[in-house]
Amino acid sequence: MSIESISVVDGRYLRDVGNLSEYASEKALIRYRVQVEIEWFLHLHQSCPEIAKEPLPPSLVDTFRQIYRSFNGEDAKRVVELERQTNHDVKAVEYFVREKLSASNHPLNLELVHFCCTSEDINNLAYALMLVQIRDDLLTPAMSKVERQLQEMSIQYAGVAMLAHTHGQTASPTTMGKELAIFQHRLSQWYWELAHTEIYGKFNGAVGNYNAHVVASPTTDWPAVTGQFIRGLGLKPNILTTQIEPHDCIARYCNALSGYNQVILDLCRDIWTYISMAFFKLKVVKGEVGSSTMPHKVNPIDFENAEGNVGIANSLLTHLAQKLPVSRLQRDLSDSTVQRNLGSALGYCLTVYSRTLRGLKKLEIDENRLSESLFNSWEVLAEAIQTVMRKEGIADAYEQIKSVTRGQALDQDMYRQIIHELPLSREGREVLLSLTPATYIGLARHLTLRNIISE
Repeated sequence: MSIESISVVDGRYLRDVGNLSEYASEKALIRYRVQVEIEWFLHLHQSCPEIAKEPLPPSLVDTFRQIYRSFNGEDAKRVVELERQTNHDVKAVEYFVREKLSASNHPLNLELVHFCCTSEDINNLAYALMLVQIRDDLLTPAMSKVERQLQEMSIQYAGVAMLAHTHGQTASPTTMGKELAIFQHRLSQWYWELAHTEIYGKFNGAVGNYNAHVVASPTTDWPAVTGQFIRGLGLKPNILTTQIEPHDCIARYCNALSGYNQVILDLCRDIWTYISMAFFKLKVVKGEVGSSTMPHKVNPIDFENAEGNVGIANSLLTHLAQKLPVSRLQRDLSDSTVQRNLGSALGYCLTVYSRTLRGLKKLEIDENRLSESLFNSWEVLAEAIQTVMRKEGIADAYEQIKSVTRGQALDQDMYRQIIHELPLSREGREVLLSLTPATYIGLARHLTLRNIISE
């Protein structure tokens, strides 16, 4: 942890975000830009003999790719030095690539570096590569850990009966496993949305028309050439754009994360409430302190931390999703400064997932407390009574049971007395007398295990 950082995601929460800086720092962005510039230079030599007159020796191809694969701090400092001279971040990258290529001592046409490119051709692909790799290397693995933990707990507690609460009041029982399985199922759907969000790229010049390209080589199929280039980077080509790729895919990416985070928020608040009801206990970690004045305290701080960071993450993600697709006419630069906050938004997401997982692993269910709360709440079987009465055709079944149960706490004796006083068939009476709050869980266990097996 750095105590001099301004942002908590690379300071206090550094261990939660892992090696995010390798993907989302200024140095990383520069590296992605260098990668795009070099790959375009190589692609021209491979696919456009009318532009690049001579092919490159295979040994040089590997050498040139090592420029971005081994990109280091000294390289980044050199780009920054060049930017001080040019006052332009992408032009500095172009000059840096020229310097590196010229060091090969092989005759090259260095004018093919940044050939027919506008800065946004480089930038949009750099950010696209960043988003894909952060998703694949950091986000989805962290999300999968949360979901696997919920799956394990769902299986473990699939048949553990629990008093449900609707509107904060006692309600028909459920199981702890089924309630956790609901969150796992919801998270898996948002996970799918993120994992299957296609990330687009453009490489069609100053206003998206291949103007300079056509002047340079009128007979070249430039949409095909650039489309092949973009696909080679693992992205999907967007041929019809202005100067900028319209960022709709980034909006979908951010919205999927925001939706996932909202489910995490719902989960954290429910778990917090279950802890406050003593349905869950928190494992005591030796050496930890829960309160500076109350020695007995073991607080649900991981869930509270996750809840707070969801708010910050989703504020940023929402702004990114709303701002980035909007640009005046063919281009304005307001998206540029906003995109630089992608790393921060994703850092807060990683913090949320890390803290949620940590909190889940500290939970211990208190089955005695669950049993006690169920045994003290026989009134929740009122639904079962009026349903059996309806089945047997007893008039005003709901109203009859409402008159003796609404707002009343029932114990076992009171429940059984109500059953004996009703004009039920022998079969109906036996069904109701065999019920307890702990057994009145319907298909909760079955639904839980079926869902987990199917996923």
